[in-house]
Amino acid sequence: MGLWLLMPELLRLGVWDLLRGWTGRLTGEVAPRLALQLVSEAALCANGIRERRCLSQKGFELANGLPFVATDTAIHCLLDEPTMAHTQELQVALGRIRDARGHFPGGLLAIDPHRLPSHSRRQMARHRPKPEQPAMKASQSFFCIDATSGQPLCCTLSSSSRKVGQATPELLGLADAILPAGPDRPLVLADTEHYVAPLIDGIAREGRFDLLVPMPNQRYYQRQIRQLPDEAFTHRWAGMATAKQPFHFKGDDRPFWQIVQRTGERSDDYRYRGFVCTADRDEVDLLAADFPKRWHIEEFFNVYQDMGWKKARTQNLNIRYAHMTMGLIAQAASYQLRRRLGPPFETWNAPHLANSLFRGLDGDVRVRGDRVIVTYYNAPESERLSNQYEDLPEKLEREGIDPAVPWLYDFKLDFRFK
Repeated sequence: MGLWLLMPELLRLGVWDLLRGWTGRLTGEVAPRLALQLVSEAALCANGIRERRCLSQKGFELANGLPFVATDTAIHCLLDEPTMAHTQELQVALGRIRDARGHFPGGLLAIDPHRLPSHSRRQMARHRPKPEQPAMKASQSFFCIDATSGQPLCCTLSSSSRKVGQATPELLGLADAILPAGPDRPLVLADTEHYVAPLIDGIAREGRFDLLVPMPNQRYYQRQIRQLPDEAFTHRWAGMATAKQPFHFKGDDRPFWQIVQRTGERSDDYRYRGFVCTADRDEVDLLAADFPKRWHIEEFFNVYQDMGWKKARTQNLNIRYAHMTMGLIAQAASYQLRRRLGPPFETWNAPHLANSLFRGLDGDVRVRGDRVIVTYYNAPESERLSNQYEDLPEKLEREGIDPAVPWLYDFKLDFRFK
């Protein structure tokens, strides 16, 4: 029942037009509604709810404008038809809408690979999650988020053999298509996996982004950093000093900047960490203000990965990539819902929101005239929900949004709380 609360956010994001364009079908056809079912499944943090399973008798299909829960075969055919390039166009369109709605406030991006455990019987390269863990099959995905708001711009997918340096230009190309050009180049925060000379050189050559990447903590680089004289460092505050100098990769004359962070007060207790930046930026801002925000991408995975980015159930890239993109749509809608409702909802992770709100409400659905009336009984924070959702058509009209819900055959949606 709680899924109906997500519908106003889908209207505000223009999701129906996005899904119609992605499927290439008209409003009256079933394909956009099947795609909407996948968005609803992602919001519920449940993949593969089908006709004979638990939600088929709970009204789940009504929220998607369907008289049935789609079968595995129907969903397979839907996802297998669009190409990955077509799905990337959907991500770009969604990203531009989110940017226009203020979801990406800063010129600071974070990129990171996200490897999903897989039990595929295909021959695949193995990845070791941690040094002490055994290598395992994994499906490789790559995400780019706004490091200020922690919201995803886009993601991409590749076979297990593709390296980070090969996949990152495609990911940044999507981010470039989403973000409007401005006078200042966005700064991209990466991790040590992105310390690849051709990748860094290519990003600098294109000139759309600046890149900050940590240097590997290997003996060669540590020895080179420790040879810097003490006068090369500028003391910033207790236990913190920085140095900046020009840097070149071997066999490449393109100039970069090496930034060294030295912590500790005694010379026998110094610890060093090196970075490479493609632009001459203030090193204190980079190290103290910007780079710590890269951790927001790990927080994003922790909060939202259950919406379709936790396990890889197929290695068909068309199907997997489209399924991940439906998760991006659900995440955008749930993010708007969280912001609208405020605490405690905005602090819940995706499974908590799904179980306590989308699955956790009691009510009924009725049609009166041109409106679908959703009534909730004994809902938590009912006064706050009432302020946001009662008389919803009038509220949407004041925002300049057509209150007719196209996947519900142009019925308007309203709510009551008892």
